[in-house]
Amino acid sequence: MVRRAAFAALVMSVVIVVTGGAVRLTASGLGCTTWPRCTDESLTPTAEMGFHGVIEFTNRMLTYVLSAAVGWAILAARCRPQPSAGGAPSPWRRSLTKLGWAQFWLVMSNAVLGGITVLTGLNPYTVALHMIAAMGLVWVALLMWERSKEGDGPAVLSVARPIHQLSYVLVTVIGLLVAAGTLVTGAGHHPGTPKDNKIVPRIPIDYDRLAQFHADLAFVSVGLAIAVIFVFAAVKAPRPAKARAKELLAILVLQGVLGFIQYFTDAPELMVGLHMLLAALTWIAALRIPLALRTRGDLPVTGQVPAREPQTATA
Repeated sequence: MVRRAAFAALVMSVVIVVTGGAVRLTASGLGCTTWPRCTDESLTPTAEMGFHGVIEFTNRMLTYVLSAAVGWAILAARCRPQPSAGGAPSPWRRSLTKLGWAQFWLVMSNAVLGGITVLTGLNPYTVALHMIAAMGLVWVALLMWERSKEGDGPAVLSVARPIHQLSYVLVTVIGLLVAAGTLVTGAGHHPGTPKDNKIVPRIPIDYDRLAQFHADLAFVSVGLAIAVIFVFAAVKAPRPAKARAKELLAILVLQGVLGFIQYFTDAPELMVGLHMLLAALTWIAALRIPLALRTRGDLPVTGQVPAREPQTATA
């Protein structure tokens, strides 16, 4: 049950990224003119606010669905016993519970950040930070899902430490790639309101230069992913790690092709939305690689204490 609950939280963390993008791409960023209410007089959108108000308010309501998924994950973790040092089971898996609560506070802080974004008139920097915080939530949700199938022993590396560190270099580059994408959006064609609204500020950097910088990072990411695949083959890394590296490369190539098409077609809304979905999936694929390079033993069994190994990892 813990794994299903953690997966539900992970799925919802990706959904909230996509629906947040839909708010922007449908020009509904100020569909609700204030926060936490939708208007100064109403908690919900009024008929006069039309389609944009419904889109923005729906995205806000999905935060409650996300919170419910995270709450389910926390409760499931608390109901899953783990062995204590003396062999008697503790009431719950504290490691998973901590990850669940970390998700909860990320959701709450990102909701406040979303409110600040509305109150500042869709300032592009707060919008970018809002997206990055959402990717942080995806990170923690993924970690809880992956940890739900493992024990709570120390992490034991399956490869030499430099290989493990190389995987984190790849994660860092992918993180920079995602962050650069938020800057491109902040200077690009979709401010989040109707195009005749000239009030919404944009990042004062040339859009073409930002797009080129983003593309350069994409090329670096693809090259590094290919290098990691060859390194994993040479050192006989675990099969799951090899498979995940290949999955990342496939998503990166697809994302790159899509990015070039949207650049030369003036960034159509549907294509940008798909690009945001693939950005979340790219981030997930990268994060799963270092997690496949270490083990923590089997799931805890009541009355048994997992064995400890001498070499430990940081993840």
